[in-house]
Amino acid sequence: MLEMKNIGVGSLAIVAIIAIFQGAVTTLQIAYQLVSPLVANPVIGSIVSDSSMLELAPTITCLVLAGKVGSHIASEIGTMKVSEQIDALEIMGINSRAFVASPKIIAGIVMFPCLIIISIFLSNVGGIFAGYASGILTPDEFIQGARESFLPFNLAFSLIKAFVYAFIITSVSSYHGYKTEGGALEVGSSSTKAVVYSAVLILFSDYLLTQLLL
Repeated sequence: MLEMKNIGVGSLAIVAIIAIFQGAVTTLQIAYQLVSPLVANPVIGSIVSDSSMLELAPTITCLVLAGKVGSHIASEIGTMKVSEQIDALEIMGINSRAFVASPKIIAGIVMFPCLIIISIFLSNVGGIFAGYASGILTPDEFIQGARESFLPFNLAFSLIKAFVYAFIITSVSSYHGYKTEGGALEVGSSSTKAVVYSAVLILFSDYLLTQLLL
């Protein structure tokens, strides 16, 4: 529960900020590209909603969370490793991986999909607000387009991505934390490696999941 609070609730503010501006900017850019009397305004809401579900909310949010959550996990476990707290657990007969890493992985798998759902909702809220504030389209037109194009599988696909990304971020970060040897400099290096490897694997798995499921 403590890890769920740290990973989920602790990341809620940054996820909300990213989602709102992500939806707002996407709405303005799509409206700029689709300036034509032949294109109905609800189409903008349809594209923003689908883009948020399929790609923007899960991938962009998890890339940011890789930096926030991943670096925290790697540095925490790395500090425990170099200060010999991990060795102390092993000497006491405690499985350190199950005691230290498993709660973080389970908490990530549980909380990341919740954050992605919130991100999708707030992306649409940001899109509605941007469309209304700029006079591009009304909230009713945005919601009409989002409803007309909504497919349950798109939401399921987004949650599948969230589960996969959560496992990648937490497991890769835990691994690099455990591989830390030395002192404070190596802890920083492990934290950097965790973020870089997590980001690369997220982008690779994004392509793989899209190829397999869509």
